[in-house]
Amino acid sequence: MRQVVVDTETTGLEVQAGHRVIEIGCVEMVGRRITRRHFHQYINPQRDIDDGALEVHGITPAFLKDKPVFKDVWSGFLEFVDGAELIMHNASFDVAFINQEMKLLSAGLGVITDYCTVIDSLELARNKHPGQKNNLDALCKRYSVDNSQRDLHGALLDAEILADVFLLLTGGQVTLSLGEESSAQSSAEEIHTRKRKKRPSLTVIQPSTDELARHEQKLVQLDDVAEDGCVWKRVDNVHLA
Repeated sequence: MRQVVVDTETTGLEVQAGHRVIEIGCVEMVGRRITRRHFHQYINPQRDIDDGALEVHGITPAFLKDKPVFKDVWSGFLEFVDGAELIMHNASFDVAFINQEMKLLSAGLGVITDYCTVIDSLELARNKHPGQKNNLDALCKRYSVDNSQRDLHGALLDAEILADVFLLLTGGQVTLSLGEESSAQSSAEEIHTRKRKKRPSLTVIQPSTDELARHEQKLVQLDDVAEDGCVWKRVDNVHLA
């Protein structure tokens, strides 16, 4: 099963007031394993950013001035999420903004749930922990997920943190799965690291003739008393073959 954890940052809280998406971050999970594939894009909203929103994410209009508009990132975003199960925290917020961007681009695009299914991790958390705080910071504390890098909100960072939280929230382990290229690179790095470490050579002590004879005698005794014979003798025979 392919799942994509999605988070957005926006110019303000109300989509009805014409606020726009300014950042999208997506993290892929396959078979409940976090992969190294992600999608991340800043977007020029072509409008001002509310002071309250700026305090949350710290993304300024000046920073976004040379970034692409939504129509230029839409195809890449859709290609990444199409057919996946999307996981969002307070999904109604993100879905409303993504749907609005799609509508502004072309009414014929429909809505995001025409392409993906959506799971709201906030709703899952409220069902599992009723009456408690269930925002992302509270869940990080509850599940011991490191969010020390989260001084400001950022879509990709929040998506990465939410992926960890979601796996723990739904009873799974947080596992990093490497693709073939990443796995090969990791193996090469591991080998390189091992080569750099200088370890003393291990001393190999060979058994004496008397020790070998007593060992063989013990195997014969085990072979006589064991119901299925002596396993070690069968292993020795395989090695000799």
